[in-house]
Amino acid sequence: MSTILEPGQIEASAVTPPFLHLPPADLFELRAARLEKLAEVNALGDYLRLVARLCRVQQQLVDNPPGAMPVAEARQRLCISHGLPPLAADSLVREGPWLVWLQALLEHFSGETRGPLGEALQVLHGSDDNQRKGWGIALLAGQYDAVPAALVPFLGAALQAAWSSWLLALPAPELKPAGSLAQCPACGSPAMAGVVRNRGKHNGLRYLVCSLCACEWHVVRVKCVYCESSKDLRYTSLEDDRHAPGKAPLRAECCPGCESYLKQNYLENDAAAEPLADDLASLALDMRLDEEGFHRLAPNLMLAPG
Repeated sequence: MSTILEPGQIEASAVTPPFLHLPPADLFELRAARLEKLAEVNALGDYLRLVARLCRVQQQLVDNPPGAMPVAEARQRLCISHGLPPLAADSLVREGPWLVWLQALLEHFSGETRGPLGEALQVLHGSDDNQRKGWGIALLAGQYDAVPAALVPFLGAALQAAWSSWLLALPAPELKPAGSLAQCPACGSPAMAGVVRNRGKHNGLRYLVCSLCACEWHVVRVKCVYCESSKDLRYTSLEDDRHAPGKAPLRAECCPGCESYLKQNYLENDAAAEPLADDLASLALDMRLDEEGFHRLAPNLMLAPG
């Protein structure tokens, strides 16, 4: 079995790969554009267009934050010095500073009253902060049975916008690896997907993308991010005539040891790929892997599983 070496290992270099890759300030606008492109040829086109619409609202919120950074600089420094996520999702979601982001997002949809979209928004508009907070806590904990499925994209969008905005205000280069490979060093949330980058100092490196704040952190390739095994990993895709074998721009890294998988975007094969958008557009791959007995542990906050 051949081993893929990271850049730098080949030359036995002492240079350490950059640990972090931060999302761009226009992340949600780029994500919206990708979703709209993918929607043109996808069976879930209407849903992808709805998520694109939500992404554009997210971008407006990030550009004009409805709330301030909730973590004081002293607390940020203390967390970072102890290797703890300074934007810890499990505590901040309970403290509730993201609720003003949800309210601001809902105001962008105040005129929607018809159909399933209007019904979901009516439920959200009629809820109080305690109910909203309970849904947010359940969503980030992966307790989807406690959240009405139709509300997930709106709650997820508000949570993502808040945490991504806070991330960009952090002294991010100081962040340290979390206790688990699949855990975000900024907020402690699980990874949503992986991306193998294709430019500059990140070329050829795999970064995992946080499901909540969109922070990206380096994890070596050919290693299960859940059990850390490198044995017998396989890479599965829904290949078609446009892609030669092994050249699909999106592949799932499947581990037979713990029976889990994680999707990965290969930017050398599609430089326009965007992890969340491409994940939603490839749900057929999730269905296939579920039938084969593999389990998905990576959440996408814009969709309730099942």
